[in-house]
Amino acid sequence: MVFAVQDLHIEFGPRVLFDSLSFVVEHGERIAFAGQNGAGKSTLMKCIVGVQEPDHGRVLLPRHTHVGYLPQDGIHISGAALLDEVLGSVGNIVELQQAVEELSAGLSRLETSSSEYREALEEIGRLELILQDRDAASLRPRAESILRGLGFSESDFARDCGEFSGGWQMRIALAKLLLQEPEVLLLDEPTNHLDLQTQRWLEQSLRTYRGAICIISHDIALLDSLVTRTIAFHHGRAEEYAGNFSFYLKESKARKEVLMRQAKAQQREIAKTQEFIDRFRAKATKATQVQSRIKQLEKVELIEVEDDDAVMSFRFPSPPPGGHTVVKLEKVSKAYGDIRLLENYDYTMEKGDRVAIVGVNGSGKSTFTRLISGTEAVDAGAVVPGHHTQVAFFSQTHADVLDNEQTVLECVEAAASRETRPMVRNILGCFLFRGDDVFKKIGVLSGGERSRVALVCMLLKPANFLIMDEPTNHLDFQSQDVLQRALAEYPGSYCIVSHNRQFLDPIVNKVLEFRPGHAPRLFYGNVSQYLETVEAEENRNKTAVVGGTAEPVQTAPANRRDLRRLRTLAREKRNALLRPLQKELEQVEADIAARDERKDAISAELELPENMSDNQKLMELTQEYQRLERENDTLFTRWEEISVEMERVTAALEEEFGHLD
Repeated sequence: MVFAVQDLHIEFGPRVLFDSLSFVVEHGERIAFAGQNGAGKSTLMKCIVGVQEPDHGRVLLPRHTHVGYLPQDGIHISGAALLDEVLGSVGNIVELQQAVEELSAGLSRLETSSSEYREALEEIGRLELILQDRDAASLRPRAESILRGLGFSESDFARDCGEFSGGWQMRIALAKLLLQEPEVLLLDEPTNHLDLQTQRWLEQSLRTYRGAICIISHDIALLDSLVTRTIAFHHGRAEEYAGNFSFYLKESKARKEVLMRQAKAQQREIAKTQEFIDRFRAKATKATQVQSRIKQLEKVELIEVEDDDAVMSFRFPSPPPGGHTVVKLEKVSKAYGDIRLLENYDYTMEKGDRVAIVGVNGSGKSTFTRLISGTEAVDAGAVVPGHHTQVAFFSQTHADVLDNEQTVLECVEAAASRETRPMVRNILGCFLFRGDDVFKKIGVLSGGERSRVALVCMLLKPANFLIMDEPTNHLDFQSQDVLQRALAEYPGSYCIVSHNRQFLDPIVNKVLEFRPGHAPRLFYGNVSQYLETVEAEENRNKTAVVGGTAEPVQTAPANRRDLRRLRTLAREKRNALLRPLQKELEQVEADIAARDERKDAISAELELPENMSDNQKLMELTQEYQRLERENDTLFTRWEEISVEMERVTAALEEEFGHLD
């Protein structure tokens, strides 16, 4: 055990976040904390690390257990060079190394036969044993490797940490944790400010991490590849699932279906018992049986099925008609000082294009969105909007210009058109502003809440070209799903800057990659297909270097013919493996439905007067009903086994072929 949560109780005013929460985390476990925004996930992490005290209960940590915590925000480090700050986070290793160097240098000034010489040697030996135990020899190379993996360049190592912006501050804190290697890592949205390449590096690093990891993330792809256990928080309770996030989503749905069936059966039994009591309450000959059934009802523990939070949806306002060309860049150049982002760049976006814009931070993605939206001027060349192109633009900076004195509702209503004003309350609910939340002043909102308000204002604007810069950063899974479904149905064109693969894959058909020092490259397909192409390209480059060839390796976009071939192969293998399981699953579901139908018929027969007076018939019907219930229990178990097997097969296929559909 690395730590345990025991009978934790946390409440804010009348709202209970956790009541008697208990669980244990073992060495090497990878656990996802799941649940909607506000369910208490971040609060729980703060309690585990000791930043916040629970109202009741405690967190048990064995002695000398080191817990590393990465919060979502609030990180600001300054006053030290980047590399020194990261190295200095690992206990007093740097000081120990300096002490060894000073003692070693002083040996030459001492007589070898003196007691001072022997004492210095002993002290050097003692310090070197400590350093060896902490693997100090590889400390600096490991720190440099981690910083490079997180996107820092060697020229950054000597820069003061205070020069880096908020997203890079988070990377500094993460680098320190990875170098320290605590027994427990608590990570709250670690990928929020990471580009795709850095996300991939972090994912690989966390897979091989020796300690336990508890993670909160809206990146389903990361959770699915990393975690083996999910703890879901909902309405003050926690449920555990022995699988990754996708397993949790399917299993929680299956559990609720089983619970609903059990609750329905229980209600039928209660109704039958109550009917018996009401029918025979006045008969003296049935008094004993009636009292027995009354006591039986009093002892029944009702099966409660919690209502799901309301699942809302919205549609974008009908876009105005536009021309075939959405926007065209002609010989565009853009630079900030010595940093040249675009140089004589040509690009045409056409009607129906759904483009994901990806690349490392600082490569020009956000600048590109401002250029094509017309909110920033080019240095040279021209950005030519298409015929009747109407733009709706969401930028993270839009949250900073909201009126602090307005309420959320007033702000959004002011941005809405006559057509979209009736949609205001619904769309606010979709993005987590419900009930009295809509009457909060903009000035009291958190940064994430302000960002969601700015996003809602943008979504209500009729347009045929949407430009969105990191729209999912502050959205929970449900809100992401709402936005994703709306974009899938949207008939216009859009560009989205995002590193959220799960969000982008179903809704984009092109990927525009930005790289420092290079012109942007266009790839056909979704983000997963883009990553596969880039990985194959990198492997070819490595092969070319190892083989000693001087010929440049071609870097073409995704090959459509190869993609079609892979899709066909994946489809054939999927059908061969999944079709028998799907067929059996459908048969099991049909068997369950048939038994439920027969049970309903038996319930109706038991109510018939002629059967109620026939003890033999009552016994036969009751025995049949009980037999059907036992059979259904077995069928439900098999249904769950098949579902888990289908999930395992699907995961294996995705690992082999990627997301090719």
